[in-house]
Amino acid sequence: MATRQVFKKAFRFCVIACFFGILFGIPLLLFFSNLAVKSSSKEQVFASMADVPERKAAVVMGCAKTLASGRRNLYFIYRINAAVALFEAGKCEYLIVSGDNSTKNYDEPTDMRDALIERGIPEERVYRDYAGFRTLDSVVRAREIFGQEDFIVVSQGFHNERAVFIAKRHGLTDVVGFNAKRVSSAGGMRTRVRESFARVKTILDVTIFGTGPKFLGEKVALGGPVT
Repeated sequence: MATRQVFKKAFRFCVIACFFGILFGIPLLLFFSNLAVKSSSKEQVFASMADVPERKAAVVMGCAKTLASGRRNLYFIYRINAAVALFEAGKCEYLIVSGDNSTKNYDEPTDMRDALIERGIPEERVYRDYAGFRTLDSVVRAREIFGQEDFIVVSQGFHNERAVFIAKRHGLTDVVGFNAKRVSSAGGMRTRVRESFARVKTILDVTIFGTGPKFLGEKVALGGPVT
């Protein structure tokens, strides 16, 4: 009987400990992951064009052209706008559009390339990275595939912070971010909530798991044949 009571007390203690561990542990993990990403990238993410240093290339982070509802995706539009502005300001010579092309009918890089060409960017200055499945893939592949040690990341501010953090953890200390216009809709809020958890995963990827790109492949020289 005494043994059973000891077991029950021990079990109850474990349940309570797990409950409070989850209750307080997750918010703390989110807080410190966010702090680590922001503090590491704050000097290298810019909202003003005048502050952006010149680089040979800018990497435009991919997203869907349209939402599931069929409406236009403001993230896509604002990133294209920012990329065009960078190029026209002479801040970069080439644009690498990096996104998901995991299925035949879903091609973020081509959608972005076509949108840039429609805005007057010369086709020979736009390169497609078909294997930018995640931010980490896009950042690391910019070096491993396209040979860029320093480049500009083009996305919304919260995304650029994470991209620059990843870059620095992979030895790309001169990567900077240029912030596309913020999306302030309810959908934008959902994206920022997801970003909080993405930062936790990023911390785990670069500090514990050593995660690398899903694919590498043949190198592409900017100024050579366009992909």
